Amino acid sequence: MQLTLEVNGMTCEHCEKSVKNALTELEGVHGVEVDLDSGKVDVTYDKAYVSKPLMKEAIEAQGYEPVG
Repeated sequence: MQLTLEVNGMTCEHCEKSVKNALTELEGVHGVEVDLDSGKVDVTYDKAYVSKPLMKEAIEAQGYEPVG
């Protein structure tokens, strides 16, 4: 599955790494692409293992705000 999340608060490379690492640590996440300019995060995942609320929770735990 493919999902695009909009994330507020990402401003630098460290932000990008934090969000990317938090998501890739989740079981079932196969790929993460972060675009700082647009604030969008594309996630490739297996819905049998991980859900959108779980991904949003992982992002929030890093101090960023997923929208939608």
